[in-house]
Amino acid sequence: MTVTIYGIKNCDTMKKARTWLDARGVAYTFHDYKAEGIDEASLVRWVDALGWETVLNRAGTTFRALPEADKQGLDAKKAIALMLAQPSMIKRPILDRNGALTAGFKPDIYETLF
Repeated sequence: MTVTIYGIKNCDTMKKARTWLDARGVAYTFHDYKAEGIDEASLVRWVDALGWETVLNRAGTTFRALPEADKQGLDAKKAIALMLAQPSMIKRPILDRNGALTAGFKPDIYETLF
């Protein structure tokens, strides 16, 4: 199984997810989308599979700091554009297991996946 975990290196939730994977010997590739960026095709695939409401991290400081005009009229296209411009707005982590996607980290859910 090919496993890729997408997120930001210094995020506490990412650290927990990576520690969980490491402790169980799960081999994975880490993609830091703040340092390495993220392509539109990946975001479109994630939004198609999980919904833009799940992929866009509206609870984070980056989203909350946006002007109100940028937060209005959100849809998939606008959410993808926001996430491309500022990858910090992408939910963390996005876990890709051979194309099967999971957003966020909950140990009990990860237990069912591995």
